[in-house]
Amino acid sequence: MSKYSSISDKLDEWLEYFKEAREIRRKYANWNFIRSQPPKIRVALEYYIETGDLYNAAKIAGMTMDEFNELRIKAGIPSIG
Repeated sequence: MSKYSSISDKLDEWLEYFKEAREIRRKYANWNFIRSQPPKIRVALEYYIETGDLYNAAKIAGMTMDEFNELRIKAGIPSIG
């Protein structure tokens, strides 16, 4: 086994992890709550669901990370990993 196939296997493993995490966030999110938010907040919540990136989602929302994290909890979006 070459080192490149090992890297490829690891990459596949990470991609699968990120896909599963995104699906879990999508499944448990309170979509009615998310859709009721102002556009900037809604986009930030949707960005977080797709990426799991709290830092940039908070920036999109114009909030601190702590403020956005509280909003994430209200929206029922789990934090994975």
